[in-house]
Amino acid sequence: MSRRCSSTPGGEGVHSPDLSRVPAQGSPPAQAPARAQAQAQAQAGGDGALAVGDGAAVAVTVALTAYLHARAGEFLRGLRLYGDSGADTAAATEAARSLRMTARRIGGTLHTFRPLLDPVWADGLRTELSWLSGTLAQEHASTARLNRLLDALARLSGTATGAGAGTGTVPGTGAAPDIGAAGGGPGRGALTVGAARAAALLERRLTLARTRAHSATLQALGSARCHAVADAVAVLTSELPPAPAAGALPLPDGADAAAERRLLDAVAALPLARAGHPYNAEALLNGLATASAEELQDEPWHRVRTLLRLHRYALEVLGPERNPVLDRAGQVLDRHRDASEAAAAAAAAARTPRIAPATAYALGVLHADQRHEVEAARFAFQEIWQGSIAVQAAL
Repeated sequence: MSRRCSSTPGGEGVHSPDLSRVPAQGSPPAQAPARAQAQAQAQAGGDGALAVGDGAAVAVTVALTAYLHARAGEFLRGLRLYGDSGADTAAATEAARSLRMTARRIGGTLHTFRPLLDPVWADGLRTELSWLSGTLAQEHASTARLNRLLDALARLSGTATGAGAGTGTVPGTGAAPDIGAAGGGPGRGALTVGAARAAALLERRLTLARTRAHSATLQALGSARCHAVADAVAVLTSELPPAPAAGALPLPDGADAAAERRLLDAVAALPLARAGHPYNAEALLNGLATASAEELQDEPWHRVRTLLRLHRYALEVLGPERNPVLDRAGQVLDRHRDASEAAAAAAAAARTPRIAPATAYALGVLHADQRHEVEAARFAFQEIWQGSIAVQAAL
């Protein structure tokens, strides 16, 4: 199966997007400022839809047009690079990463600035981009999760060497946590016995998941659905479908303000006071309950991560400056998500029927280690969020 969306089995009659319109790598957006300004003014004009703050509304629409134009060019370049990668695995991986990140940015921007766009068009394209980015993310997630779990097992069993000795940390100290098997204690021998089998079990399960995700990626990028997404994104390289003139649009900064309010409300619902105490063990205790309880506990943190990412994308539209505090908070929440999903993978492997007790023990220790990583990420996030005045100034 071809990797190109333009080589679409069953996609006969659907023309491939004109990739010649994509600006060269590193070049500024090709859309002329005058054309963008005229389009924005046309959207702002008419029946007084933007009666309040017309000038600022036009400026926001111009910035949004230029941003989506640039991201659409990156998306189409990534699609072309993936199709041209052939047997070059590294090039295919990098192209898929670029496609995934760009699709998320376009989709998040369409969500935040939906009042300034045609809602039907924006919702439809956002749904399709979410499907594509989610499909592309599965293979990367399976590979990263396998590496993370194998590194942690090697560290916990005392077989890790060099820089790849895992990522376990103690909140506030940066040291690896002691999970009842430090030094030459009695737990170390039992863990060493089961670690090799646990690693083999995890490798079988996650390699199978990665293989299936790779097949799903190839199928998705060779489908008529992907072809239609590419055609829709190609429209953004030349024009931005405006919102209907009927009805009043919100103030120009209303879209970003709404994203900010949702983020602040979600953070306010987090137990930051408990997360501010190292070894509060909430993440570990609840994680040892059931899979549903673990997901219920982690879900508010995952929601904050998503809302923070949407807010950062909105700030990218309004200005090129990046806030390092928000970037660090996003990285910490990424660590939280990775540790949470790794712990769930270890727990799922431990539920495999008829595994040896030593293997189950090793997987249990691994699960506890990853839940400690969840706790460490929460501790780090509350320190960043509550301890930095720059965060409040940026929001």
